[in-house]
Amino acid sequence: MMHTRPNVMGRIRMMGLLLVAMTTCCCTGKAQGGEAPIEEEQKEHTVTLLFGGDLMQHEGQFKSAARPGGTYDYSGVFDLMAPEIKKADIAIANFEVTLGGPPYKGYPQFCAPDAYLQACIDCGFDVLTTCNNHSVDTYGRGIDRTITMMDSLGVKHLGTYRNQEERDRLYPFIIEHDNIRICLLNYTYGTNGIPIPKPYIVNLIDTTIIAEDIRRAKAMAPDVIICIPHWGDEYKLLPNATQRTLADWLFQQGVDHIIGGHPHVVEPIEVREDSIGKHLLAYSLGNIVSNQSRPNTYGGTMVRMTLTKKGGKTTLTDCGYNLYWVSRPADSGGKKGYVVYPASHPTDGLTTAEKTKRETFLKTTRDLFAKHNKGIAEYEVKAP
Repeated sequence: MMHTRPNVMGRIRMMGLLLVAMTTCCCTGKAQGGEAPIEEEQKEHTVTLLFGGDLMQHEGQFKSAARPGGTYDYSGVFDLMAPEIKKADIAIANFEVTLGGPPYKGYPQFCAPDAYLQACIDCGFDVLTTCNNHSVDTYGRGIDRTITMMDSLGVKHLGTYRNQEERDRLYPFIIEHDNIRICLLNYTYGTNGIPIPKPYIVNLIDTTIIAEDIRRAKAMAPDVIICIPHWGDEYKLLPNATQRTLADWLFQQGVDHIIGGHPHVVEPIEVREDSIGKHLLAYSLGNIVSNQSRPNTYGGTMVRMTLTKKGGKTTLTDCGYNLYWVSRPADSGGKKGYVVYPASHPTDGLTTAEKTKRETFLKTTRDLFAKHNKGIAEYEVKAP
């Protein structure tokens, strides 16, 4: 009996020391044999998205890129903007032309050389939307071949499909970065009156279909849903009533952000905030590059947004826009092809015509944004 108590007390002390060690292990995140992973809800994940507008390809552009032997060279077009595009984790733009094969054509039914797609990939775009009013410009052949070329060159895409089975398998479109699942949706108001040949599919703006797509998207457990509609009135600097109504409806259905296009000019950008968080709405980003001559079509904007995920919640933690303008042979005296210039690029060496167009575009856009934008500011892109 005299020896029992010390043994019991010894065991109690040992159990106490073990309990302390276990508690210390849980608090510090360390376990016997090495480092234990930090709890997932304590990690912070981020993704930076960059959205560009319409990648056009008029006749003047592919003629400027033509080289002997039937080849095409687009080097230099995107060089000054490429560092900004590549800086993003995911860069997205609207590919508003078909790759139907030769002969190549400009407006009104676009068909571009394959080299143009390669140039868009080389400058840093990771995802291209193909759903717009020019999706059917070269009919079923163009839809099929555009998909084939994008697949063969490894660029992700969404918006047009060879048949219903392909759409069911690939849409809603999901892309993931740093444990953040992003769902992209893409629709167009129409196809310029050209019927969509069966069995091909071009996603049209139909609220019944979109509501079902959003329901299916939510079932895929994305952290954020972003809709990219092709809508609005061409060359108008303000959104129409249909755009405003559809934007409100999309947010009500559970879409988190909306990045629109089609007018070929920039329209206002706003950040809305509710109990869920912040929601970015860009009505139109304008053209990235084109040969259009109407006022305000020779420049555009790209929107950058940072999403942060922590504790299972994903929020918009930063956003901004940059401005750029496009030099064309007609304005540069024919000395060079089409070049996309950051707004901050030095004006030394530019022709009078280029300086005038640059200043007109920048002033018009900044005045428009100063009056109508909400919750977002311009940031500067410095040329390499």
